Amino acid sequence: MANIVDFPPFVFTLTLVILWISAQLGAFVRKRFRPMEETERKDFDVVLAATLTLLGLIIGFGFSMVVSRYDQRKNYEEEEANAIGTEYDRAGLLPPDEAAKVRAGLKNYLGQRILFYQSHDAHELEQAALRTAQLQTDLWSVVQATAAKQPTPTVALAVSGMNEVLNSQGYTQAAWWNRLPVAAWCLVLVIAIVCNFLLGYTAHRRSQALLLVLPLAVSTAFFLIADIDSPRHGLIRVVPQNLISLSQSLRSR
Repeated sequence: MANIVDFPPFVFTLTLVILWISAQLGAFVRKRFRPMEETERKDFDVVLAATLTLLGLIIGFGFSMVVSRYDQRKNYEEEEANAIGTEYDRAGLLPPDEAAKVRAGLKNYLGQRILFYQSHDAHELEQAALRTAQLQTDLWSVVQATAAKQPTPTVALAVSGMNEVLNSQGYTQAAWWNRLPVAAWCLVLVIAIVCNFLLGYTAHRRSQALLLVLPLAVSTAFFLIADIDSPRHGLIRVVPQNLISLSQSLRSR
């Protein structure tokens, strides 16, 4: 399930087929095995309304969860850009040689962070992760060695800024791993199947064409949730605008 939801169009197609089959199965059961008596219809309508309400609530909760995760990814992108920009300025507190190394390293590091947001190639992302880790090690080694030689408050400020740069990358990565749980997907899918089955079972013969309406609506909702919840493969993605703006600013320095 975790791999399937990375591809929202596939989620839409798969759920549309499953839910439409569920509705047709409900109609088939009513027609062939247990026709509904008119005295039972009112009770079934109550059950159908209750399950549809529950489905709507759960879809709403799921949408709220993925939107909050999307906002979190945007906020961490902004915080990461601020941390890198601040440390670039604080590098001037270090001795000239160390300051030059830190600033050059931060420019390279910034390029890798932009690549993290924009790339969709698994191999390229793996290589970027390795380069990012190496740059983090190199940058920390520079400020750590400088702090050991000159344990002054100004150097400590540069060390603190570098710590914020490293931490912000970890927070960003954690936010990208924080996805809608598989159990939540399974729960909402089961309820959607039950709703469509009941809809098919309670529908009149003349309303068979309407059995596609609910599967289409629910599948569209699933598509939107999966799209927002997929950081790399969805149409709605976090654009590293702050990091790109910072990169353009640093090129002019």
